[in-house]
Amino acid sequence: MRRGRRPAGEDTRASIVAAAREEFAAKGYDAVSMRGVARAAGVDPGLIRHYFDGKGELFAASLVPAGADPQALAGRFAEGGIEGLGERLARTVLAVWDAPDGQVQLRLVLSGLLSADGHVQELPRYLQRTVFDQVAALLPREVAARRVGLVASQVLGVLVARHLLRLEPVASMSPDELVRSIAPTIQRYLEGVDEGLAPGPPEEQNSSHGEY
Repeated sequence: MRRGRRPAGEDTRASIVAAAREEFAAKGYDAVSMRGVARAAGVDPGLIRHYFDGKGELFAASLVPAGADPQALAGRFAEGGIEGLGERLARTVLAVWDAPDGQVQLRLVLSGLLSADGHVQELPRYLQRTVFDQVAALLPREVAARRVGLVASQVLGVLVARHLLRLEPVASMSPDELVRSIAPTIQRYLEGVDEGLAPGPPEEQNSSHGEY
């Protein structure tokens, strides 16, 4: 009996992402087509576009560990507002990407499956839409982009140092140790603690002040 195409649903989305992950790993970004992913997942190509805004977003979703929904996770840790958000964000990110599957997907970012066309940028863009935009919604509009950019640089920088570069001591710190270390910095960015501080006078001016 011929198996029919899958209907829309969360299981269907997961099947599409799983098929895309295998296709990208086996063929590389440029050789993968939406139709090919649809065939592998057993769905209509139009259904992929229902979930993903093009191949770039599908690629980014395939780099996220199986079972992790960044948008849903962001919604949960953003519910508590700004207070304590730095710790909740750091703990959630590490819980997802410290898992073995998460580490594998991160390494794919720098693997040979990426061509020179800048596809590595798809993951930050995807996380911006699914995670950091929800964080930005909690902040004053005029400073949201700046603060979220700093938060994203901290989070992505830690992931790269921990799982790609294996930079010590970051690579071997326990999740709790790392959260205690980076959460205050993330929280400071979110609250804009350092905003509006004018730079002090140059040291040369200080040392020579009054010496004529």
